[in-house]
Amino acid sequence: MSRVEKQIVVDVPVEAAYDQWTQFESFPSFMDGVERVVQHDDKTLSWSVKVAGKREEWTAEIVDQTPNTRIAWKSTQGTENAGAVLFAPLGAGRTQVTLAIEAQPEGIIEHIGDAAGFLDRQVQGDLERFKEFIETRRTPTGAWQGEIHGEEVVRR
Repeated sequence: MSRVEKQIVVDVPVEAAYDQWTQFESFPSFMDGVERVVQHDDKTLSWSVKVAGKREEWTAEIVDQTPNTRIAWKSTQGTENAGAVLFAPLGAGRTQVTLAIEAQPEGIIEHIGDAAGFLDRQVQGDLERFKEFIETRRTPTGAWQGEIHGEEVVRR
């Protein structure tokens, strides 16, 4: 399993950065290759992405979500992956966003891409596009401030 961790500073308050990240269905707006994300309920997401000309699909479950701090997930069906995004306020309307992803390359093309640093560049590019997206908008497209810890979902 490959692991990549990248971070970026965005010039918006932590609440705005976090709230935008909870809008999973907007990910195709700033994540390269993401064709569609469908949120079925508070915890379950279906992903469809195109990587190196190949379509990958999976279902993911949010396993931990703490407002303005952290969102963590793991795949439950399809392409194996897991990760977390962390939000740290830096004061003066700035936020550090850290994205860590673990993914299992499948097949020779993905193993070659992994060795060439494809996932590393993909994650960095996605963070840079997120920065541009949220800084241009200044306000998120929506928000969800509930909490998820394992099987427990608390709506606010």
